[in-house]
Amino acid sequence: MGVSTWQIIVILLVVLLLFGGKKIPELAQGLGKGIKNFKDAVKEGEEESTLNKTEKIEEEKTTQNTEKKEINA
Repeated sequence: MGVSTWQIIVILLVVLLLFGGKKIPELAQGLGKGIKNFKDAVKEGEEESTLNKTEKIEEEKTTQNTEKKEINA
């Protein structure tokens, strides 16, 4: 059960009647900005996650090197 072409046309006509021709571009622009901000936030979260993993690995290496030096001393 999918959406037919006629249903999409009716929905678009209702949206046009509700918001008018001038508001639709403004709504589309706002939606586009929102999507862009969301994508940027996701990228920042991924970068922070990657940095945190890298820092943990470096801390583990430092700890292991310190332990080896203590054992050898």
